[in-house]
Amino acid sequence: MTSILNKLKNMFGKEKDAPVSSKGTPTQSSTVTREEPETPVTATRPDPVTASPAQSSTSDPWEAPIRRRTIQAQDIIDDPDFEQSEDILIKAQPSMQNDQCKFTINRPVLPGLSWWFGSFESAEGSPLGQALFSIEGVETVLIHDDSITVTRGDKTIVDWKPFAEEAGSAIREVLQTEEIPVGQAILDKIPEEKDIREGIQNVIDTEVNPGVAGHGGKISLLNVVGNTVLIQMGGGCQGCSSADVTLKMGIHNAFRKAVPAVGAIYDETDHSAGINPYFS
Repeated sequence: MTSILNKLKNMFGKEKDAPVSSKGTPTQSSTVTREEPETPVTATRPDPVTASPAQSSTSDPWEAPIRRRTIQAQDIIDDPDFEQSEDILIKAQPSMQNDQCKFTINRPVLPGLSWWFGSFESAEGSPLGQALFSIEGVETVLIHDDSITVTRGDKTIVDWKPFAEEAGSAIREVLQTEEIPVGQAILDKIPEEKDIREGIQNVIDTEVNPGVAGHGGKISLLNVVGNTVLIQMGGGCQGCSSADVTLKMGIHNAFRKAVPAVGAIYDETDHSAGINPYFS
């Protein structure tokens, strides 16, 4: 009897051992840093692609789902004296989806405002917009403060460098002249912030949210600055693999149809925190 009691004590009296990897060493969560210079993001478990053998043991079914991480491409050009230089300097940053390239200039182009051009014809009155549409393959142009984002029609081209060099030359050439990059006739079309806010909130309530509700999603208007709109995705839209498509093909179109003078539309969602997407 004493022997049986001792065995039971040995089985249930010990503290639970720390989880070990396939090699017998305690596992540790890896730290994954975003490629953008702001704040690091700590993953909840090792990345199966980059983890070492000791970290890639059989997954525990009781572990929390892996959180998505948003990683942005680094600039092609990096100049420590970028802001201070008297010369016109331009940074080029392709998007992760390979459909856009953002050009940042070391001086304001359209201070405090933004404007979106959907075609060469719509760029009438903007020497900068027309110069960029003159480059083969340009689909849209967005100018906001000190940045210019160009969307290319052919999404299959991986190498952005030749295009970036041509676009950078066109931007620099316009900025070196006495011409205003975006004419006053265009800027006069921009309504007051409160009117933009009311129009955007109305289309969110009547069109956008009813559309994403079936996926458990929700879109919130965070702010309107000038004619730039800041939104946030929640529910099933947060971390969803189709969030970028929803934003560009659905939300952008609905906003611009309701309020044509809307310029930049930015998604401020922390998609790395989304753990229950509708699509995977």
